[in-house]
Amino acid sequence: MRKSLYSQLVIFLVLVAALWQPASANDTAYVQRQADYRASALANFGGDAITIQAYEGVPVDTNELNYVLGILPTKETADFYVVKMVRVLCLSQGQYDSKILPVLNALPYWLTKSDTVRGYWSENHMIQWMSSDWLLHEKYGKPVDANLDYRLRHYLRLKVDYGFYEFLSSVYAPYCLTGLLNLADFSQDAEIKSLATKASQRLLSEMLMLTNDKGVFYPSSGRNYYPKFETPYGQNHSSLIYLLTGFGPAPTSSSHAGGFLATSTLSIDTIAAGWRPYLDTTYRIGHTLDSGFVINSGLAPLDRTLFQWSSGAYFHPQVAGETAQLLIDSNLWHHVDFAPFRKFSTLPVGAVVLLSNSLTVASKSSLICGQDVVLYKHKTITLSSLKDFWKGKLGYQQFPCVANVGTTAVFTASGIVTAQWGDRTEGNANEHLPYVAQKKNAALIMYRPEPYSSALPFKNPEVALHFKAGDYDEVATDSMWILGRQEQNYVAVRRHCLDSINTIAACTMDGGQAYAIVVGDSALYGSFSNFRALVHQSQFEQKWYADTVNNLSVFYAKLVFDTTTIEYAWNVDTTFATGIANTPAAKGFAVYPNPTNGLVTVDLSGVASETVTISITNAIGQQLYSEKVISGAGKTIDTGAWPVGIYMVTVETAEGRFTSKVMKGSRWIGDM
Repeated sequence: MRKSLYSQLVIFLVLVAALWQPASANDTAYVQRQADYRASALANFGGDAITIQAYEGVPVDTNELNYVLGILPTKETADFYVVKMVRVLCLSQGQYDSKILPVLNALPYWLTKSDTVRGYWSENHMIQWMSSDWLLHEKYGKPVDANLDYRLRHYLRLKVDYGFYEFLSSVYAPYCLTGLLNLADFSQDAEIKSLATKASQRLLSEMLMLTNDKGVFYPSSGRNYYPKFETPYGQNHSSLIYLLTGFGPAPTSSSHAGGFLATSTLSIDTIAAGWRPYLDTTYRIGHTLDSGFVINSGLAPLDRTLFQWSSGAYFHPQVAGETAQLLIDSNLWHHVDFAPFRKFSTLPVGAVVLLSNSLTVASKSSLICGQDVVLYKHKTITLSSLKDFWKGKLGYQQFPCVANVGTTAVFTASGIVTAQWGDRTEGNANEHLPYVAQKKNAALIMYRPEPYSSALPFKNPEVALHFKAGDYDEVATDSMWILGRQEQNYVAVRRHCLDSINTIAACTMDGGQAYAIVVGDSALYGSFSNFRALVHQSQFEQKWYADTVNNLSVFYAKLVFDTTTIEYAWNVDTTFATGIANTPAAKGFAVYPNPTNGLVTVDLSGVASETVTISITNAIGQQLYSEKVISGAGKTIDTGAWPVGIYMVTVETAEGRFTSKVMKGSRWIGDM
């Protein structure tokens, strides 16, 4: 009997011990990488290692602590440092409370009237501010606003259910993670702790989807910066990938987010096990804007608007009224993020809404929720793209198509061309976004910018190619194609032109441009020579034509590579695009591209008369061009030297006299 009771007691104690095991009982290899990472960070100290010092129980560096506390009151991105201070407080058993708390308690943790520097509305800032506010409230009784509890839980559920608006971002994801890990590790509220854990795990799992077997992460993404695609390792996100997978070189010092994950009890076994060497899928992330109105309907008015902003809907026509009202109510026209729009501060709310509707080329495309991302990975090579993503409109830090060939990124981008990609503005990653069609390891990329109003300060429609020849073991060209081999991984890019601007491969916009990117490796194609042969045999076509039945100007491109065919006809209603209504035209007579900033084609392929006289006059009736041509041949006319304006194109046939209008820009069709 005693033996039986003893046995039951042992079983009971074992069960109790199992239940009391930390939820983070992770793979021993991961735990060892955490320990090695912390040791290296302490041996090669940098400011981001203070969280590791607090975790290890060694004195936190006084100089770094004083520096951080000194900049917090005025720092634009103070939340990046606040989360570190909160983590130090939670790990150091009260040792630094008297020094840190007075500074943290003096900061605003949500939007206050007339703030000019801090941001509380993009999702990485939101969670860093909210998590810090919540933990200071739980741990020290800090007073908080009445909406924090609901707002924080709502944010966490949103990320667990729908993912992250700044999706697949090597810039923003690590900062989101720091706020989430603080809650997952230290919150006393069981629901918040659980939700933060799940959101952290989702974020890291999504990052690993496009991480290759070398630990390199070059994704298409909702928001990112060019420098993140210049070096494969040594970045904030690189530490996270190494800790999770062991891929790539071991970091020798701590990054901001690395210091959090290396000191976290977050369970990551399912995340690491979820990494796959092969991928060919379309991943749906987020929700529609209309769904967002319903999802966020329970929030307080201020919070509701900020949540809509976090999905990118700042001046979207459906949100513009709320944005204008909040900017007025909170006096934010002098805030660094909204100062560029200060010239509209005197407009009534209704006028801002009308302006937003008239400038949809810019007001809609900041939206980054409800997106399909096409993902392809074959061990070391990746290709990803954003499906049907605001083609022709202004871009905001979005990266619509990116390839990774081992440790080097390949992509195209529109906008001002600089010798160093990192010199491009952080606020704008494309002055016009392309249409991208991807099938497996091949992508067709087409540019056709919408006309801009002169009220918008974007005048550089050039398209440049990011292809770092020095990263390859072998580079070859084949007509308009450029190919690269890094080890046994291959890429081929079909360029629109062979020109360069500021030493970068780039083409001046001439109405439309088309590119193709194909990635491969020895497992798919054998030798690089075989890959080159397939590229040589490939077919690529691009052309303009007129859909005279529907009055459409069409830009068409087609790629045939190996067994893959991708084609797209980009139709634009010229009346809708330009606001110019044509008078009745002869059947088979069309003018394209319209608008134009250079060559314009008068298409006469369907005109019955054998000979046609073409004449072009400006807005005051002066004739700039006249010629008699054979109708079937049509005519391409160079308008490059003509002033910006609207021109009347007239054709005289045996059937009568017909006209059409064309808009002419200079370098940029929006200079009017």
